[in-house]
Amino acid sequence: MIWAIVKKELLQLRRDPRLVGLIVIMPMVLLVLFGVALKLEPKDVKMAYLDEDKSFFTNLIKTGLWSDGYFELYEVESRQQIIEEIRSGRAKAGLYIASDFSLKLIENEQPHILFYVDGTMPSLTTAMKYNSSAATASSVTEGMYFLDADSPNVVIAADPFIMDTEILFNPDEKETWFFLPGVIGVLIMQIALILTGISVVREREKNTLEQLLVTPISKHAFILGKLLPYILIALLDFYFILAAGWALFDLPQPSSHGLLFLLAIIFVAVMISLGLFISLISKSQQQAMFIAIFIIVPSILLSGFIFPLEAIPEVVRFISYIIPFTYFVEIIRGLLVKQTLFADLLPAYASLSAFVVVFVTASILKFRQTLS
Repeated sequence: MIWAIVKKELLQLRRDPRLVGLIVIMPMVLLVLFGVALKLEPKDVKMAYLDEDKSFFTNLIKTGLWSDGYFELYEVESRQQIIEEIRSGRAKAGLYIASDFSLKLIENEQPHILFYVDGTMPSLTTAMKYNSSAATASSVTEGMYFLDADSPNVVIAADPFIMDTEILFNPDEKETWFFLPGVIGVLIMQIALILTGISVVREREKNTLEQLLVTPISKHAFILGKLLPYILIALLDFYFILAAGWALFDLPQPSSHGLLFLLAIIFVAVMISLGLFISLISKSQQQAMFIAIFIIVPSILLSGFIFPLEAIPEVVRFISYIIPFTYFVEIIRGLLVKQTLFADLLPAYASLSAFVVVFVTASILKFRQTLS
C-alpha cells in the first residue's frame, strides 16, 4: 500500500514538468550564487578624499591606500562633500588631509589625518577599518623620516602621523540598525509573493476562476478585489514591524515620514504585482510557492541586505540591479540610518517604480492571454 501511494505521488509530479524543472533548477542556481557570487571580502571600495596639502608626503598616504587594491580613490572639493558622498552611497569611506600636514610633519608634531567610514554595514565597516592600515604601513611611513644634516638622530617621531577614524551614521556599529530595516522588506516580500502568488492559481485549481469571470463583475474589479486585501495586510505589516523596531531596538526615525510612506506604497505595489504575475503563470499552488521562493532567496543574497554589493563579482553583479529588493534596502537604510536626502534617493525610487509598471503590464498581458 505504501508503495502504491509513493507511485501515485511520483506520477503526479511527473504530470507537472514545471514543478520538476523548478526542483532541479533552483538548487543549481543557488549553488552557483553561493559558490561564485557571494564573497565576504569586497574590492574596489569607493573612497572620497580631500588632500589640502598636496605634498610628497600625502601622496605616499594615498598611494599606500590605492596600491593595496582595496580602495578606489576619487577626489572631492570639500570636507563636507566627503560626508555627503558617503551619505548618498556613492562612497563607503573618506579621507581628509589638512593643509598644514607637511608643516607639522617636518616640525615633528605628528599631524592627524581623518578617515571616515560608513557605519551602516558593520561587517563592511570592520573590513574598511582593517584595510585602512595601508595608509600607516611601514612602506608609507619610512618615506617620511628625515635626518638632520648636523645630527644622525631622526627628527620625525616614531609614528610620523596619526590617523583618526570617524564612523558615520552608526557610530556604535549596531547590528540591529543594519539588519532590521532590510528584515521589514523580507517579511513584506514573503507576504506579498506567497499570498498573492497563490491567489489566482487557487481559484483555477478549484475551477472557480471561470465562474467568477462570467459574473457581472469586471475583470479589473476582479483583479483589484483579489489584490486589495494583500495590499492592506502588507502595509499594516510594514508599519507594525517598523513600530516594533522603534520600540524594541531603538531604530532611528526617518529623515521624512512622507518618503517612508511612499517607499512602503511603491514596494508593496511591486511585490503585489509580481505576486500576481507569478499566480498567472503558475499552474498549481506548488509551482507558485517554488517560484516565489526562487525569487526571495536570491533577493536576500544579492541585494546588499546581508552581503555588500562591492563583494559580488562584476560578472554577476548586474543581477543585483534587476532585483527590486536591492533598491528597497538602499532607500530604507538611507532614510532610517543615514538621513539621506530625497535627491540622492530619487534614482532608487524611480527604479523601484519602474518595476511596478513592468509587472503590472506583464500581468495584464498574461491575464488577457489566459482568458483568450
